[in-house]
Amino acid sequence: MYTAPRRRLLAAIALAAAVAACTSGPKIRADADPSVDFKTYRTFGFFEQLSTDKSKYSTMLTTRLKDAARREMQTRGYQEAPQAQLLVNFNTNVENRTDVQSTPSSAGFYGYRAGMYGAWGAYPQDVHTTHYQQGTLAIDLVDASKQQLVWQGIAQARLTKTMLENPGPTIDSVVADIFEKFPVPPQGSSPQASGSSQ
Repeated sequence: MYTAPRRRLLAAIALAAAVAACTSGPKIRADADPSVDFKTYRTFGFFEQLSTDKSKYSTMLTTRLKDAARREMQTRGYQEAPQAQLLVNFNTNVENRTDVQSTPSSAGFYGYRAGMYGAWGAYPQDVHTTHYQQGTLAIDLVDASKQQLVWQGIAQARLTKTMLENPGPTIDSVVADIFEKFPVPPQGSSPQASGSSQ
């Protein structure tokens, strides 16, 4: 049976692991039109007015997203062209979230009870509330001739101070993670089944 100090140590390790899991990386999902053969496309471009540009000018966010997406498309053999077969669009969203977790009050101050006795069923628990921001990035690929969405990749992640202070590397990393779900792999790599994974 664990002593009180050891139980507190294990609880601290478990909490640290939970926090790390929440911030270790974005959750990625993608979906594709099953009737589309993406290898038949040769060229790509960007919508003239992207959803990340709420004003009449291109933002730094849009510029970074375009650079990252351009790199991913070109590594897969697509060429950027004025009259493109595939058009790329982006959308982003940031939401304020609250995470509420409760732990038995046998930890912390009440750790002296550990290993000897517990409390009754309805005994109050310690409640920990965390406020954070969750960011979502969606990348759409649209068949230009049909004006129809053929693929979408979405990333969701808890925004950290590092992400907000260094958006460039974060955007590059997240866009690369999203395109790992794209049906066409980078040139020189082995094929992967990723068109519609959740």
